[in-house]
Amino acid sequence: MAHSLNVNARLRRAALNAGELVLMTDDLRLPDPLPAVRALPPGSLVIVRARDQKRRASLAMQLRPVAWARGLILLIADDSELARAIGANGLHLPQARAREAAHWRAKNPAWLITASAHSLKSVLRGVNADAVLLSPVFATFSHKGAPPLSPARARMIARSVPVPVFALGGVTARNSVLLSGFSGIAAISALDLRS
Repeated sequence: MAHSLNVNARLRRAALNAGELVLMTDDLRLPDPLPAVRALPPGSLVIVRARDQKRRASLAMQLRPVAWARGLILLIADDSELARAIGANGLHLPQARAREAAHWRAKNPAWLITASAHSLKSVLRGVNADAVLLSPVFATFSHKGAPPLSPARARMIARSVPVPVFALGGVTARNSVLLSGFSGIAAISALDLRS
């Protein structure tokens, strides 16, 4: 059974406040996301990502009770079956599948749907999502060699669409002050308590 939060209404309210956080799990850069999840403020999102299906399922089951006890929103990346099976709050779509947001909303009206985007064109593909994670805003290990959008260009893109946009990619405590105009930030390493 899905967690009892009305996540769509909650995200829309939360997205109006600057400083909202999205933690994305990462097998290499954040092998144990539990401490970071425990430190997130209520209303934050946790997106469970893992290339290996068994690892993704195990991680989702480990994080679900902690996320819900702390009032966090738990999304599963690119795995609708797992999201449904564990009663997650929704689904995170990669950029290549962003156009599917309306489909997944029709099949699961209570779900929160987010999508990744790397340009204005790809953000526009995700406008049927509840929120978009735009990256890379800064240079990052996740997108080696990809030119960063820059805070100014990313802000312009964020202001061009009617959905909340979260800045992702190379975000640190130091450069996050450059991220006005976003609904919040999404990060991996910046939210790692070990760093």
